[in-house]
Amino acid sequence: MNTAPYEIVAQPFELWVAPVGTTFPDIDADPDSPWTKVGTSGALNYTEKKGVTVSHKQTVDLWKSLGSTGPRKAFRTEEEFKVSLELADISLEQYQLALNYNTVATVAATGTVAQHKTIGLSRGLAALQRAILVRGANASAYGASWNAQFEIPIAVQTASPTLSFLKGQPAGLELEWTALEDAAASDETERFGRLVVQTGDTPT
Repeated sequence: MNTAPYEIVAQPFELWVAPVGTTFPDIDADPDSPWTKVGTSGALNYTEKKGVTVSHKQTVDLWKSLGSTGPRKAFRTEEEFKVSLELADISLEQYQLALNYNTVATVAATGTVAQHKTIGLSRGLAALQRAILVRGANASAYGASWNAQFEIPIAVQTASPTLSFLKGQPAGLELEWTALEDAAASDETERFGRLVVQTGDTPT
C-alpha cells in the first residue's frame, strides 16, 4: 500500500503482453486472458538492476537566427517510448519474449531420450508486434490503494540481450519494448498509448 505523500511512488510495476488489439483491463481489475504476465512469478523475477524502466526519448532541434545568440524556435524531429527490464527467468516460455515469440515445443520421452522443450534461436525479418501493459499495484499518485498503468497498444521487442552464466548470480535476460505509433488512436497524443492513474474507488 502506498502512503502519504502519495505522489512519491516507490512501488514495483509488472509487465503483461497480449496480441495487438486486446482490450486493456480496467484500472481496478486484474488482467486476464489473453494477457500473459512477463516472468513466471511476475515482479519476483525482475532484477533490481533497473527495475521496470519507461523512457520518453526525443530529439529536439533548436533554431537560432543570425541576429541573436539564443534559440528562437524548437522543432521535435523524433520521439520514442520504451519499456525495459532485466528478467531473472530463462524458462523457454519467458525466453521466447526475446526471440520474436518463437514457438516452444515439448518433445515427449521416447526410448532413451528424456522429455524436453525446444525453441528456435533465429528471429527472422519480421518483428512481431504485441500490446504491452505496465501495471503498478498501489502505485497511484492520488491514493493509498489505487493503481497506475501504462497502456501501449503496439510495441516490438528491440533488446539485444546477452546472457552471462556465472556462479552464484542469476542469468539476466534483458528485454526492451519500443512503442510503434498507433494510427487508429482517436487522440494524436495517444499514438504511443496512455498512462492511466486511479483517483477513486470503484462504485459499489
